[in-house]
Amino acid sequence: MALKRGLGKGLAALLPSENDSDREEKGSGEEKISPEVFAGFTETADSVSGNSVPLEKKSGEIFIPLEKLKANPNQPRKNFDEAELAELADSIKQKGIILPIIAEDAGDGTYVIVDGERRFRAASLAGLAEAPVILRKYSDEDRMEISLIANIQRSDLNPIEEASAYKQLMELKGLSQDDLASRVGKPRPTVANALRLLKLPGEIQESLRKGELSPGHARAVLSVTGVKAQDALYREILKKGLSVREAEKRAAALGEQKKPQKVALKKRDVELTAMEEKFIGRLGTKVVIKGDLNKGSISIDYYSMEDLDRLYEILGG
Repeated sequence: MALKRGLGKGLAALLPSENDSDREEKGSGEEKISPEVFAGFTETADSVSGNSVPLEKKSGEIFIPLEKLKANPNQPRKNFDEAELAELADSIKQKGIILPIIAEDAGDGTYVIVDGERRFRAASLAGLAEAPVILRKYSDEDRMEISLIANIQRSDLNPIEEASAYKQLMELKGLSQDDLASRVGKPRPTVANALRLLKLPGEIQESLRKGELSPGHARAVLSVTGVKAQDALYREILKKGLSVREAEKRAAALGEQKKPQKVALKKRDVELTAMEEKFIGRLGTKVVIKGDLNKGSISIDYYSMEDLDRLYEILGG
């Protein structure tokens, strides 16, 4: 099974082709699995259920007790839906773990999961004592890159986890947004919009993690200037259950409310504008007055030595 496009040059050599994603196992177990997934497998009895399941591969895998597998601390996915895990656990009870977990020897008798934590958690729920594992050795950068890209491409991260994964990958590899978009196989606007979410206040980011807000709602909040205004719109969305379109209209209305303040400011400067015009008429060059009626500065432009001499004479030099 081929890796998705955009995985990044060289990563196909780091991950075995069977390890594209968990999607074959996601759901009730009734989804069609391509024949190559089973190539090289032999039927063995599930030590827990006694069912015959395709677990043991002739080469490339070993079985490791679940208690010796541990999560990758750099795993970008922090939240795992309990209902989905329970569904996957039921599927594992029936068919076993179809795709092996990818792990690395930690050197202390345990193994760090590089890819497959969701399967590991579901296997624990299913009551399995061990899981099929392919051991690999990676550099620190490769390990993190594989974990980040594999999770991003599965599209099962919440918006903040995805944005954080993009940011980590950019910092890890020194990538621009264009480079990152190409590497993960996503349009650049998708990457840019995701990264903007990290500019939101912490409370609003947490609402995105929980699914209380959609990315569309969050972008409407971001379109409003000022933390107080953003917070007000955020709370209005939650309280009234605004749709994304309604939130966008409300954001536009909040923006319009600020325009009269600018008009009022210009009215206060009418006298300065009139004085500026008098200077321009008297000096015959561009003059800008900065400040208010109490204090400020005057900028007078000149364009040659002769022009400067002329101004000097006018000003009583």
